[in-house]
Amino acid sequence: MRSNRARTRAGVSMAATLPMIAGALALGIPAAHAADGPARDALAGTRPAWATAKADKGATADSARVQARVYLAGRDAAGLAAYAKAVSDPASPQYGKFLSAKQTASRFGATKAQVSAVKSWLKSAGLDVTEVTAHYVSVSGDVAATEKAFGTQLHNFTKGKRTYRAPQRTASVPAALQGAVLTVTGLDSAPHKSHRADQLPGPGAAFKNAGPLSSYYGEKIATKLPAAYGQKVPYAIKGYTGKQLRAAYGAGDYTGKHVRVAITDAYASPTIAYDAGRYAKRNGDAAWKTSQLHQVLPKKYTHTSADECDASGWYGEETLDVEAVHAVAPNADVTYVGAASCYDDDLLDSLSKVVDQHLADIVSNSWGDIEANQTPDLAAAYDQVFQLGAVQGIGFYFSSGDNGDEVANTATDTTPGVKQVDTPANSAWVTAVGGTSLAVGKRDAYQFETGWGTEKATLSADGKSWTGFPGPFTSGAGGGTSRTVGQPSYQKGIVPDALADVHHKAGNRVVPDISAVADPNTGFLEGITQTFPDGTVKYGEYRIGGTSLAAPVIAAVQALAQEARGGKAIGFANPSIYQRYGKKGVFHDVTDKPTGIDLAVARLDFVNGVDKTDGVTTSVRSLGKDSSLSAVKGYDDVTGVGSPSNGYVQSYKGH
Repeated sequence: MRSNRARTRAGVSMAATLPMIAGALALGIPAAHAADGPARDALAGTRPAWATAKADKGATADSARVQARVYLAGRDAAGLAAYAKAVSDPASPQYGKFLSAKQTASRFGATKAQVSAVKSWLKSAGLDVTEVTAHYVSVSGDVAATEKAFGTQLHNFTKGKRTYRAPQRTASVPAALQGAVLTVTGLDSAPHKSHRADQLPGPGAAFKNAGPLSSYYGEKIATKLPAAYGQKVPYAIKGYTGKQLRAAYGAGDYTGKHVRVAITDAYASPTIAYDAGRYAKRNGDAAWKTSQLHQVLPKKYTHTSADECDASGWYGEETLDVEAVHAVAPNADVTYVGAASCYDDDLLDSLSKVVDQHLADIVSNSWGDIEANQTPDLAAAYDQVFQLGAVQGIGFYFSSGDNGDEVANTATDTTPGVKQVDTPANSAWVTAVGGTSLAVGKRDAYQFETGWGTEKATLSADGKSWTGFPGPFTSGAGGGTSRTVGQPSYQKGIVPDALADVHHKAGNRVVPDISAVADPNTGFLEGITQTFPDGTVKYGEYRIGGTSLAAPVIAAVQALAQEARGGKAIGFANPSIYQRYGKKGVFHDVTDKPTGIDLAVARLDFVNGVDKTDGVTTSVRSLGKDSSLSAVKGYDDVTGVGSPSNGYVQSYKGH
């Protein structure tokens, strides 16, 4: 487990240079020197926490091959962090004074001399330079050359039931490079990849919702099924459409006109243009205009198999994100940036494309992993991209996860689960989006939201009761307190100490920041081309959820807010979001019992996923039961400051 970032990353204390984010990244400043031989600077966090003496199985063979990335710190790392803070803070005189992509590269990017020095050092150690970008130098070589370059032996270590290569001690670089290196990734061989956060299987196999289905919350009541919490409950909805979500979150007349939104996921759906166009036509959204939807894709894809990244499973993620953004912000320009795989290096490349080419001001990201799997080297690389985006007025929105406190998700047969948050949503430089269960009633009237957390009980054999009611936890919005990221100043005074101080008295980052609909039982109607059991491939629609839905919905709401601002970019939004906390009519204060009692919906599902041939299961899904997390009055670790209310978008007008 990583310790606080202020102690693990090379650099000057951010408490002194960047009070907004205590424990945020200080890039590339020398941290330590070797006691003997030529002076070397340690790259803090490059030895994984699991590479312990107890797990050490001995040296890796010298002939084994290593592929690594050496990330460049740039010419003014401390200045980058400070400027990113200043232009994002409404209280700063530099607020909104963003740089162009070219200005950013000129002011903060690596110099030619730095790149040349890094390449020369790597080559002198016997490594082959395979790629050079504005952000990193890729190398390959054997273990012996790698050890020479980074001043550490590589050993094999057990991690769970598997064995991986990792540095025996913290990697280092020659001090003569004068802070040109931010970090290095790839020295350990454990997989570093993210997972999509939707709540249904991928479109490789077809899926249909079984009825009865309500067109709005409470339309159809399950009068013939057992009561739950002392009352008859409504059937799950068919799936909300853009009209209902726009009404719930105060879109007004804004449409996202002249605002650019980017979406990052892995791979690319081959039917996205057809699916998005047909969905808009069928569900009352504005038709897509020519050149309103763009794709930026890699030359080739990797790790596509089902046991690695499951490429086709990501098609539904892209489709959900694209359709949700267009449904809420129908005039926004949408650019999909697909990664070559679900591995972090490739996802980082996609984020860097958005920043380097300034493809959008708002970036929706519906993927992540548990914090325990994030190593400090990768965290450093991600934070650098987020800061480079912030100085240009680019804001990143990440889903907070779909497994609540992650305890059930991380438990094994032999070890208990660990309460933790998800990453990159844990970064203090992104907006973490939590999830709710949303009730939109007749005539698109907002009724209430609960925190998203589901407990499921199935109908008894005699149909008279719910077996084991309310049943086990199945899914819910990710949230909680980071163990590795210090508390940012924008959360101080708003996030309760009882949450922030769980791990350290100095406080840590708490997730999420804001929220929107995510519960699959009150989710969004998605349309996508699917493969049906008879072999036919055709368009179909189903209800879907997850914080994968909440993230693009909030991104779209931010597009409306940017339009309300006269088109001026909001940039990294957290300081602005927390500045609005407590103002009347800006946020829905979401709680788990908004009506004063426990709530639930009834749901029917086809056993085979498409029709009643193999039968139908009936269950009751409780709302507001998010593992150990709770949505309460004020800020909470399920919904953050809440969801956007009627006054949220309007609050940006003239500001």
